Amino acid sequence: MLVRSLRSTDVAAARGLLQQLGYAISEAELAERIDRVTASETHFAAVAEDGDAVVGLIHAFERPALEKPHAVLVQSLVVDQAVRQSGVGRLLLGVVEEWARGRGLRHIVLYTRVERAGAHSFYERLGYDKLATSDLLGKPVEGG
Repeated sequence: MLVRSLRSTDVAAARGLLQQLGYAISEAELAERIDRVTASETHFAAVAEDGDAVVGLIHAFERPALEKPHAVLVQSLVVDQAVRQSGVGRLLLGVVEEWARGRGLRHIVLYTRVERAGAHSFYERLGYDKLATSDLLGKPVEGG
């Protein structure tokens, strides 16, 4: 198993993985997002490869804040359903934890949907504690 940086050529594989979580994104939109994320020094994005197949994806970024510790936020973690429970997710999170340590950050946080009980169990087995439950609100910005 190899973990490497996410590349623009991974768009089809990344799209397939994100679809497994219910996120329908066009290849063009995802390609733009990948370019933006990989161009930022405060973002980390990687894939896990098994042979020639991309079997996992992780994206994290630094989250500075005033009211809570500066942390790394894991924005997305997905492992191909065919290889879940094989250590890929643990491997990807370990790489993000190392990235955080290298940046002098001591906190990693993530959000997961309430209905994803399997994901909750996975994170708890790795030492992540539930800190809160909340509703996510948002709206599009006109002209953006």
